[in-house]
Amino acid sequence: MHVAAIEEHTVSEPGVLIRPQGRVLEITLDRPASGNEITAGMFDRMLAAIAAAERAGVRVMRLRANGPVFCTGRERAGHDAASIRDEVARLIDFKRAIRRSPMICIAEVQGDAAGFGMGMAILCDFTLVAAGAVLSFPEMRKGLPPAAIMAYLGQYGLPKRVFPLILLARDFTPAHAHNLGLINTVCAPGTLAAETDALIEAVLAMDPDGARQCKAYFQQALEADTETNFRLAVELLTVETLRLKAQTARQPSAAATGGPLPLT
Repeated sequence: MHVAAIEEHTVSEPGVLIRPQGRVLEITLDRPASGNEITAGMFDRMLAAIAAAERAGVRVMRLRANGPVFCTGRERAGHDAASIRDEVARLIDFKRAIRRSPMICIAEVQGDAAGFGMGMAILCDFTLVAAGAVLSFPEMRKGLPPAAIMAYLGQYGLPKRVFPLILLARDFTPAHAHNLGLINTVCAPGTLAAETDALIEAVLAMDPDGARQCKAYFQQALEADTETNFRLAVELLTVETLRLKAQTARQPSAAATGGPLPLT
């Protein structure tokens, strides 16, 4: 697939750095003095960047942070029902954008992640976490059920094992999160960036359309019943098989190129 041109320079706005790099969109949280808490303006800028990257055909989003902490949550500036509702709706829009994006989204968690920060990292397709990070869902320490996280958490980990993390609001380790299925990889000290780089290279080496369809179907299958998934599978396998056959037919023959015969 052709990737449309997209400006390749860092856009520095208060709290977040947006850096398009060809087929990769890099978003860096940049409020280390405030624990990289995400503000309303940061949500708006990140949503706009994701939408622009998708229009340009960018394939990977890399979410990372500056400073010792990844993200300790979101700013809570709402003061009445209307402003609180708008605040929550905006953060859910951002979570929905990550989950539904055709880009493969990768969270590079170099430090502590709490509340919204941890929930956001889980929603990414790949979540790599430094071994020394402290993780938590602390909302219930103040008596606030984290509904926007509970909306999907049971799809990533076993309910009987993740509910205590929500209710009791205790810190937990990356190793524990990995055992529960909430993250993909626990990275040894000093290896996080390199492991993320290698993962991005692996994704970019894949068939672009196949990768997009794989993510889209996987997300649909999480939310639908088995019979619906079977019906969708018939359509997906038919369409994708025909696409790959047409793609193979357009390639030069092995005899002309001297290369190996394509697999069928």
